[in-house]
Amino acid sequence: MKGKLIRFTPFGESHGKAVGVLVEGIPPGIRVELDELIGELKRRKGIPRFSTKRKEEDTPEILSGVFKGFTTGTPVAVVVWNRDVDSSYYEEIKNTPRPGHADFPARIKYFGYNDYRGGGHFSGRLTVAVVIAGYFAKKLLEREGVIVRAYLKRIGSVECPPFDPEELLKSPNQYCPNEDAFSKMIEEMESARKSGDSVGGIVETIVFNVPPGLGGPWGEDIEADIASALFRIPAVKGVEFGLGFSFSRMRGSEANDPFSIRGGRVVTETNNHGGVLGGITTGMPLVVRTAFKPTPSIYLPQRTVDLSRMEGVEMRLRGRFDSCIVPKALPVVEGMVAFVLADHLLRRKAWEGVVR
Repeated sequence: MKGKLIRFTPFGESHGKAVGVLVEGIPPGIRVELDELIGELKRRKGIPRFSTKRKEEDTPEILSGVFKGFTTGTPVAVVVWNRDVDSSYYEEIKNTPRPGHADFPARIKYFGYNDYRGGGHFSGRLTVAVVIAGYFAKKLLEREGVIVRAYLKRIGSVECPPFDPEELLKSPNQYCPNEDAFSKMIEEMESARKSGDSVGGIVETIVFNVPPGLGGPWGEDIEADIASALFRIPAVKGVEFGLGFSFSRMRGSEANDPFSIRGGRVVTETNNHGGVLGGITTGMPLVVRTAFKPTPSIYLPQRTVDLSRMEGVEMRLRGRFDSCIVPKALPVVEGMVAFVLADHLLRRKAWEGVVR
């Protein structure tokens, strides 16, 4: 994931020795609390009942770039060792690509040399790297009062109804501010789990206290950068800002956000555009939704092919699978959005230093 001023590179495989990340460009002097980072990685474990039975401690080991509790300005390298690994089953199915997974295109892309165990580098386990990189970005944004929060907007057919965005900051529920909707989401996930199937959903992210003026046209477009980053998360199949696709059913008189003055600053009376106009932040809360497909690993029988015999076969997967990955995606989405915003914030700061 490459920004203009900061970037991060994930490394490792699902069943390899470790996964980790190299984060470059983070300014010196950012306070790093290991307990906070561990807490972010724990959020990535999601709701135990619907998550994989693979139990990893996910204890991060910071190898470089942090000294005496502060970033040094040099590259930050963090590793998380894989402990609970069982690859035996993947040897059995290496020639039968799992439907919905990257097994087949990865095999073609890397001429058969790809690590196929648990999806290898294409596994959702690599989101550990996103959460870690996002942690450093969030710490940078905190200095400007910018807060990034994601919640479960939809699980299957159950959607969280509209609410005042400030409720998201006050809610004790880390997954959804509407308890009734969350209870129904649990039922939806439980139904999928019991049937041996899986279910997808939508994560909505709201960013508070976003400074106006971040982004730009074309190559600087902050919506394009955020969307590009979010599509790098495994299982993401859709991204929209503000009212998104709903704009297609509206007229301009309904869609436009009227400007007004509030507390001595320019605001919009509505936020249909999700805090972005012309690829540039307006100062209103940034609102982006990310759609996740159902987990492709399911216990029901599926049709595939045997590449060694070049014939169709039926497969029934065995192993440790998530029936719904959406709850564990919340810190991942937050991390991606935060990283893009931090990069754009640093660019804006560079201009502020020379423009009079």
